[in-house]
Amino acid sequence: MSSYSQPSFATTLRSFAHADGLPFADSLPEALVQQFADQEDAHFAQGPDDVYSPAVTLWAWLSQCLSGSKSCTAAVARVLVLRVGLGLPPCSAGAGAYCKARAKLPESFLRRLTLHVGAGVEAQAPDRWRFKGRRVLLADGTECSMPDTPENQAAYPQPGSQKQGLGFPLIRLVVLLTFATAALVGCAMGPRKGKQTGETALFRQLLAEEILPGDLVVADRYHCSWWQVALLGQRGADACCRLHARRKCDFRKGKRLGKGDHLVSWDKPERPEWLDEDTYHALPDSLSMREVKVELSRPGRRVRQIVVATTLLDTAAYSKGDIAELYSHRWHVELDIRAIKQTLKMDILSCKTPEMVRKEVWAHLLGYNLTRQVMAQAALAGKHTPRQLSFAGCVQTLNAFRWLLLLAEPGRLGELVEVVCVAVRTHVVGKRLGRCEPRKVKRRPKPHGRLTHPRAQERARLLGGQGG
Repeated sequence: MSSYSQPSFATTLRSFAHADGLPFADSLPEALVQQFADQEDAHFAQGPDDVYSPAVTLWAWLSQCLSGSKSCTAAVARVLVLRVGLGLPPCSAGAGAYCKARAKLPESFLRRLTLHVGAGVEAQAPDRWRFKGRRVLLADGTECSMPDTPENQAAYPQPGSQKQGLGFPLIRLVVLLTFATAALVGCAMGPRKGKQTGETALFRQLLAEEILPGDLVVADRYHCSWWQVALLGQRGADACCRLHARRKCDFRKGKRLGKGDHLVSWDKPERPEWLDEDTYHALPDSLSMREVKVELSRPGRRVRQIVVATTLLDTAAYSKGDIAELYSHRWHVELDIRAIKQTLKMDILSCKTPEMVRKEVWAHLLGYNLTRQVMAQAALAGKHTPRQLSFAGCVQTLNAFRWLLLLAEPGRLGELVEVVCVAVRTHVVGKRLGRCEPRKVKRRPKPHGRLTHPRAQERARLLGGQGG
């Protein structure tokens, strides 16, 4: 039986194999979680008989995000089991109180926890996991759908190609994930359509706080613009992107560094509407850029050539092969986003108001980062890097060990955490180079038709006896 009386923030940490004195354990100590709660005014249910305190609500929400049973009813059932396991009076199995408590958790509280864990895990990564000892950030965007409520539609409208009542609101995310540990260190959210809602606009929201001097940002060609590179340089960060399709490359011009490798100058364009004049004049009149031709070869296919543009101009420190290797890591961000959206099932959100939708996103991202922390801890004691371990395998292991970790005697916690780490580093992912799978399914879905009219109209038609 655990020595805890009421569940505290330590309950959340224990469920993610957190034990004092172990590597990465100080990324999010209990005292800091409480400090963030105090600073963000996350104070409710403070009485001795109250069930859904901030600590219990946070634990239940994270377990909901990482579990296959994602309903609020299942989350409340887990709280009920937790209280019984700790020797506390059982709580109601109804989900009403829990849903009200979730609404009281500030979005800023969840955001601060998420980003602190991500930055803390990455800061402790050994150089052997990094690219030439630097912090490499992988940037990309994605979208998630949510329930079709009037509030969600107003904040995050559905695509214009879909008829009203037949589509779903969409939220756009731009994320920054680290190459070394796959931890998330930045996320900006916005509508899918509207002025200044594109990926590049959301990316600029991350420049001020999440991107640090000395960072190296790797992104696809959508981010290969003069403004993105210049603003990154203003922050003291470097860029490496595939050359945008609209920018022509001629290796006969510029300063030749080698075959398919040269230095060129990109002239400053006219000021766009979104950029203020002071910032515009503070940016340089031109950018020195290095363009490198990279060959992508796959077994059984023709060699494909692309051009990568970067601010890594020193050929002694960064060879042409280094640039090719660096950009090849960009694909990892696609796999990380897939882990968040498919393994954690964040592709379809469930909350019915924009504020709760954003909180739901941060809760999933916090669970993702805490899982990545466990993977980094497991990899540190083995021969693999965190990216060589299975994220899905770690989630399944943590879910299997949840109750042992929560109810174990404090003296046995370290032993259980070591067992978890051994299990996690057993699940090594296969080599994905040259992987080819058809985008087809073998199992046929049930033959239900698609809605062609709003559901209320279809329901009225059925009740009117017109058949299905």
